[in-house]
Amino acid sequence: MGKKRKHTETEAVANGNKDEIATERPKRTLLGFKDGSNTEENKDSSSVVTFRNKEKVLVTCSRRISYRYRHLMLNLVSLLPHCKKDNKVESKDAKGETLNELVELKSCSSCLFFECRKGKDLYLWMSKCPNGPSVKFLVNAVHTMEELKLTGNHLKGSRPILTFSSNFDKQPHWKLLKEMFMQIFGTPKDHRKSKPFYDHVFVFSILDDHVWFRNYQISCPHTGTTQKIDRGDLEKMTLVEVGPRFCLNPIKIFGGSFGGPTLYENPFYVAPNQIRSLEKKQKAGKYAKKVKAKTRRKMHQLSNPLEVDEFADMWKE
Repeated sequence: MGKKRKHTETEAVANGNKDEIATERPKRTLLGFKDGSNTEENKDSSSVVTFRNKEKVLVTCSRRISYRYRHLMLNLVSLLPHCKKDNKVESKDAKGETLNELVELKSCSSCLFFECRKGKDLYLWMSKCPNGPSVKFLVNAVHTMEELKLTGNHLKGSRPILTFSSNFDKQPHWKLLKEMFMQIFGTPKDHRKSKPFYDHVFVFSILDDHVWFRNYQISCPHTGTTQKIDRGDLEKMTLVEVGPRFCLNPIKIFGGSFGGPTLYENPFYVAPNQIRSLEKKQKAGKYAKKVKAKTRRKMHQLSNPLEVDEFADMWKE
């Protein structure tokens, strides 16, 4: 039988083992764990603050919007996991102040506002709140996911790859639009509603001074039961369109949010009201041509009367 240790000796041994094994846990911060040691490396790492993208987009529409345009807005809401949807806003002159207040209340930094006029024309406001800039588009060639019924499919909430045509780097207003598209349509990294991988592509291309939007799924061929892709199969990747489709015709670029000084105005823009009035004038021109043709026919008949036939009344007796 060995001798029993005294109480003071057991406490000293226990404290020695704790110092050897258990180390002090570092403090946890928003950017990770922070070590409390005063070394130069830790000082340098703590002084460097990494940028964290906290982009949030408010998506809303005006009252009396048609069902096709509402479906387009819902398609974009499903494609952007970092967006927030709000109630309809009355389309008036003071809508800019109302939308800026809504964006501030929802703690967002950008806004997509779908404005419908006369139940026919759809305008898209894309704005960085509260200081701007903002862009007003006319939306044409709208095709929603429900209409197209395409075979493409990708996971909801996954991050997209944004691709732009080379025309975006030629003129300054296209460069500004490209930066706004990147900030609004690009899903922030490590967002709580997003998936940490890429499986679809947003394509922005310029044709005839219009911005055409397409959404494609990245389809990969799988060999066997394994889900990994061989390196030789990377070249066999294909793009399958998912939808929706729409075309954006830029009207004006403003320096502020939903207003302010005009930075750019499209010289080739023609309002849809002018197009409809020209069509009516063309139809009215067709009717005027018919009336003129009738009057010419009557004048010709009066100037060239038929000769009296001698045998016209022969069988009336």
